[in-house]
Formats: sequence, C-alpha cells, structure tokens
Amino acid sequence: MSKPKIIAKPTKIEENGDKIKIVEEYIGLANSNTEGVSIAHMHAPAGWVDVGQCPEFNEFTIVLKGVLRIESKEGVIDVNTGQAAIMQKGTWIRYSTPRPEGVEYISVCVPAFSPKKVHKDKQ
Repeated sequence: MSKPKIIAKPTKIEENGDKIKIVEEYIGLANSNTEGVSIAHMHAPAGWVDVGQCPEFNEFTIVLKGVLRIESKEGVIDVNTGQAAIMQKGTWIRYSTPRPEGVEYISVCVPAFSPKKVHKDKQ
C-alpha cells in the first residue's frame, strides 16, 4: 500500500494564443507524473480563442465562472457557470470565451493531457 500524496501546488503553464490562458495543473504529466488522468484549473481572459484540436483523450470540463464556448463540427455550445461538458477523444473541438468576464474552469483529461496527444491545428 502507498500513503496518500499531497500536491502542494500546481505547475503553472501560460499557453500562448491570441491571448494568454493560464493552466494550473495539479495532477498530470507536468506536475505529478501521473499518466492516467490530468486535473487542471484553467483561467482564460475575455475574447480568448484557442486553436482547434483533435485530442487522443476524453476531456471533462466544469465551468466555475463565466462561459466556455465549445465549437465542434456538429455545432457550437455554451457551457455556463455551474454546468459541465464531456468531449470524446477523436472529436475536433475549439474553445473560446464569448463573454467579457472570461472563463474559469476545471479540466479533467483521461488519459492525462500531453502536448503530443492534443493534435492542435496548425496556425
């Protein structure tokens, strides 16, 4: 048996794009060397638009504040404060923030997020 492990603080990552999104990974490859899952607290400013991606992992998102827009080939959905969304691996998606307050959300990826497995569109 192993004893519980405290994660003292997240690894902070600034993702460049049209605007900077802050990722605070608590559990995952960058912070805890965990391959099976990643859990991160995301902060994106108003008007942020991510690059489209087609990841090799499932992503579960819970919006804490604001609105997260998720665009797919099937359409566009807005995930509001207190709501959640599920994105299946192999689905093309693009995230953005349509409202002036930006968005704060928790992202859980199974298996863990990896730059090699996210498959972002070429800019």
